[in-house]
Amino acid sequence: MIKKILVALDPDSDTPVATRYAVDIARRHGAQVIGLAVVDMGSIEASSRGGGIGSMYLMQKVQADLTAEARAVARQLTDAFREALEATGVAFEVQVEEGVPYERIVEDMKYCDLLVVGKEPHFFYSHPEQKTRTLVGIVKNTIGPTLVVPDDYRDINRVLVAYDASNASARALRRFVRLQPFGTDLEVEIVNIHGKGEREGSQLALRMAKSYMDIHGYNANIAGIQGGSAAREIVDYARQFQADVVVAGAHSVSQLTKLAFGSTTASLLQNTPVPLFLDN
Repeated sequence: MIKKILVALDPDSDTPVATRYAVDIARRHGAQVIGLAVVDMGSIEASSRGGGIGSMYLMQKVQADLTAEARAVARQLTDAFREALEATGVAFEVQVEEGVPYERIVEDMKYCDLLVVGKEPHFFYSHPEQKTRTLVGIVKNTIGPTLVVPDDYRDINRVLVAYDASNASARALRRFVRLQPFGTDLEVEIVNIHGKGEREGSQLALRMAKSYMDIHGYNANIAGIQGGSAAREIVDYARQFQADVVVAGAHSVSQLTKLAFGSTTASLLQNTPVPLFLDN
């Protein structure tokens, strides 16, 4: 059941898309949508450091200017969110908080059912082009699922579930099934990428996953694929299947990528042009 949806607001083009997905899901479930803008005080403080004692006044002035600018952008974001939601009839709130963005989002997600966020959230409003590790921190630490969206919207009719029988992928599948963010009247494909000689185990895992989804009202098909790179195979299959959303576990593994996600998740984020429903 989804009753509270958190949308992370930033100046990127994917924020209106995230808002639209949140509104669609809220209408389906009678849920409330919360728009959250975060003034990134950590980045502001880091960018205004430097110099000796004589430059302390200048540093304080720079920090004050950056903070005022960030607060102004946060107000613009919440004003735009409020305007967008007022036209929908969906219940909503707006919040502006200050601190480390991923920490604030993770804290607020303790009291929400779903987070919707763009692929590259930039909360350092004074330098929106600067890469941050906000998404990494969110997905690794939040206790709820995250819908990561690109900068274009599509209706959700086809769902690809990337399932490797790991705890993370099982949690993602279970959470998606129980929350039913897009309902159950969907075309669902569960895909498992396996190595040579692992077909029997792959098919067993797929049958168990299908049985779980079917008993919860979905009508799922299964596909076992022998391959090397799970991420590449999933991306290729998602394109072939014309998936509208991919469900995957976001677990980290020992061989971390520069994004600090599991290698499969990082590649999916980079190469999949559709929303990702992720859970730890």
